Amino acid sequence: MQETNVVKIKPSSSWLNLDLKDLWTYRELLYFLILRDVKVRYKQTAIGVLWAILQPFLTTAIFTVIFSQFARLDSLQIPYPLFALSGLLLWLFVNTSIGTASNSLVNNSNLVTKIYFPRLIVPLAATLSGLIDLALGFLLLIGLMIYYSIAISW
Repeated sequence: MQETNVVKIKPSSSWLNLDLKDLWTYRELLYFLILRDVKVRYKQTAIGVLWAILQPFLTTAIFTVIFSQFARLDSLQIPYPLFALSGLLLWLFVNTSIGTASNSLVNNSNLVTKIYFPRLIVPLAATLSGLIDLALGFLLLIGLMIYYSIAISW
């Protein structure tokens, strides 16, 4: 007689149980979902990856004009564009991540209902794909730091 393995799928007893072992097992799926999300994100825009740099740049320019010229807000002896961009980068990443992660299960319902894999992978892939935008924005921040001769400090 041949032995058959029976896999029982049941909900976890706690919402804190992330089952990181399963995430590690399906890490290649996570990689390919991230790659798919990145390709889709940049193919849907006319200017591609340039959008990841233009969005924080233009937002910083608008904030600089409004808050440093008209409102005259103090930026604690830091050039205002640098002050605004440093906060905007994280805000844009969190904003985009929450938006894409919250819609990811609905957008991938055909994948989620057909095969078994840890469901956390879908919103995690949507969130991690935004790290590329964050990295490109960080390069813009480094460029502004060089332009204004500001060193990284605590």
